[in-house]
Amino acid sequence: MVDEGHVANVITWRLDRLSRNLGDLIMLADRFGQANVALHSFTEKIDLSSATGRMFYNILGSFAQFYREQLAENVRMGMQQAVRQGKWVNRPKTGYDLIDGELVPNEMAAVVRRIFTMRGEGASQGKIAEATAVKYSTVLSILGSRIYLGEVQMNGEWFAGHHEAIITAEAFAAAHRGRVRGRARGTDLLSGRVRCGLCHRLMALDQNGEGRKLYRCHHRGQGCRQPRRTNVGLHRAAVLGLQLIGDDVELQAAIRRELELARTPALKAGGGPRTRRSRHGVDDLVAQRRKVLRLYYDDKVGADLFAEEEARLSVAIREAQRESNDAPVEEARSDDVAQHFDAVAQLLATLDVDKTWRAATDVERRVLIDEFIEEITVLPDYLDVKVHGAPPVHVLYQEVGLKESGFDRVGGGT
Repeated sequence: MVDEGHVANVITWRLDRLSRNLGDLIMLADRFGQANVALHSFTEKIDLSSATGRMFYNILGSFAQFYREQLAENVRMGMQQAVRQGKWVNRPKTGYDLIDGELVPNEMAAVVRRIFTMRGEGASQGKIAEATAVKYSTVLSILGSRIYLGEVQMNGEWFAGHHEAIITAEAFAAAHRGRVRGRARGTDLLSGRVRCGLCHRLMALDQNGEGRKLYRCHHRGQGCRQPRRTNVGLHRAAVLGLQLIGDDVELQAAIRRELELARTPALKAGGGPRTRRSRHGVDDLVAQRRKVLRLYYDDKVGADLFAEEEARLSVAIREAQRESNDAPVEEARSDDVAQHFDAVAQLLATLDVDKTWRAATDVERRVLIDEFIEEITVLPDYLDVKVHGAPPVHVLYQEVGLKESGFDRVGGGT
């Protein structure tokens, strides 16, 4: 209305009722001045025609913005304090009512439990929504919230709450086991875990029109000659890989040797050889840079040569410092991998994998795969079965009832 010339005066009870942002107030004053509109405050004397009046206007605007920001800070501090005390500060989610500031499970709690149970059994979000009459988006929101574990959230961080949990930690873990954010989970037990060893891409599940499921490289026939492989054979390879790690003592010893060599490349006395080596490298390079600088000060090298050498040494020092900083982390990771392998091997040694697999349901088999199998790589002559915490185990095609690759034409034998 001001821009269109319909306004002569603007009156407000107090300046902070017009805005509590100093930038907005300055912009409005300029717009009003350009349009010859007078600004009046009922409780404050404002005169924008003088320098003193404009300064007073800016001061009032600064106080208004300060009050707004301070109020926001106090509200955030209060909410953070409430969350740390275990209180829920937002609207209650499905399955809870907010009574006297406390979350209390309601009649939808049973539906929430069913949603987590179905997801843990492998049901898709669409099927869950159809079976429970809960919207798809609500199902997604329920599955992603830890409120049902008795926790409360603030700024993406979860804290222990004091309301009653609706589901157990086991049910929550089962609902998320083996799932990758942003990637739909396939119907086969190994979906998302089979990789082509030639082009290093994930292989997708395919049908051959006879009811059989086969894994096929996306680039089959477009530069990649990897034949398709039946999911049944790959399942056998996964089971065999677990059996070998649990039962084959010689293989376990070889894996431990490989892990030890990776942890200490140059087997020297004491701990952290890679860290010490990196630190010594940094010290040597710094000493070299000092020598170059001394030669430059003594006029024994020219400015161009000094600049070139100093730049080279600076890059080398930064790289050596990065390696020095990364070395302790890498050594700790290697130690953790070695310890994890021992735990996995010990667990598999007590488990009759073949018998367990044959007696298990598809849901139980999926749990076994999710817990132990990281990836299966399909190569021309063998399969690499990667168990969590262990190097890849080679499995020959003959051992799992598959034919070796003949690099036949597209659509040929598998």
